[in-house]
Amino acid sequence: MTPVDPVALTADLVRCPSVTPAEGGALVLLAKRLTEGGFECTRVDRGGVPNLYARWGRKGANRTFGFNGHTDVVPVGNENDWSVLPFGAEIKDGYLYGRGATDMKSGVAAFAAAAIDFVTETPPDGAVVLAITGDEEGDALHGTTALLDWMAAEGEAMSVCLVGEPTCPDVMGEAMKIGRRGSLTAWFTVRGVQGHSAYPHRAKNPIPALARLVDRLSSHALDEGTAHFDPSTLAVVTMDTGNPATNVIPAQCSAAVNVRFNDAHSSQAIVDWMGEEAGHVTEQFDVDVDIKVKVSGESFLTPPGDLSELVAAAVAAETGMTPVLSTSGGTSDARFVKDHCPVVEFGLVGQTMHQVDERVSIEQIGQLKAIYKRVLTGYFA
Repeated sequence: MTPVDPVALTADLVRCPSVTPAEGGALVLLAKRLTEGGFECTRVDRGGVPNLYARWGRKGANRTFGFNGHTDVVPVGNENDWSVLPFGAEIKDGYLYGRGATDMKSGVAAFAAAAIDFVTETPPDGAVVLAITGDEEGDALHGTTALLDWMAAEGEAMSVCLVGEPTCPDVMGEAMKIGRRGSLTAWFTVRGVQGHSAYPHRAKNPIPALARLVDRLSSHALDEGTAHFDPSTLAVVTMDTGNPATNVIPAQCSAAVNVRFNDAHSSQAIVDWMGEEAGHVTEQFDVDVDIKVKVSGESFLTPPGDLSELVAAAVAAETGMTPVLSTSGGTSDARFVKDHCPVVEFGLVGQTMHQVDERVSIEQIGQLKAIYKRVLTGYFA
């Protein structure tokens, strides 16, 4: 069988306009190619979100290597700012251009190509699984979580999992992820009593109270970092009164903060701390403070071991670089997979993801396929 060309497959996927939550033909295309390669494919759509589960080998096999990725992409923005068609998959100067080229249709294509070649050439004693969602860039409520729920109900399981998100900041092979920081956003609304600014004693001004609260939160050092994580951060992302008048003390004002936290904390511990800080301000200023919180994910770590060593060795063999074991960056769907099985992440250089003229190096797509194939070979050796 002729080896699968990961560049051609990436181009075919990029031509699918799969802006979240549209499927755009990407999962249909991928399922067709995987089925031709001997995989059993099942659509696991939920809540209007398209998802694909593909397995080669026996369900319930003693060892199952899993891959998680996504084919949905962020919007293109102003198409006139692009030098190419956003979904044209144009190749020039050694790069393949298009929305999703880096994040992460190339990663999905590289693993699919590696997996098809691997099971065709050297059928392993075990199973290979791809769990691909169409909702990683959106709310992620019915994407990878839907796949994992379906797997639990159907008796499907991965022994380990590799997520194909871009992990290298500048140079191919320089970093892989063994964990991610947790993320939460908190919205604070402070309510006082409206009044005339010439008679402040007749009002309860919520603005100084909010300013004090935000200062208390942003001035506090959450921690100094842990063995595998940098210090946690809290960023104030907005403050607003909605008050256009200079002679009126408003009745309320609001602010929001985003916290990226390491494994020294749970989201609940941080929420409890913010509640205590709000309580101090409530007492000091005689105002009411309401808090609304959205937790995007908890911090997690896959301790260095067999899985990270396997991936690192494959990366070093193909790139000459031993990847740093990193936990930096934002969230990924690994935050869901970590409750199912050990998970690490490795993918391409992510410099242009979500940008105008997003592009991926043709050479790196080939390298990534070779790395993924080495990982599979090593896992089943």
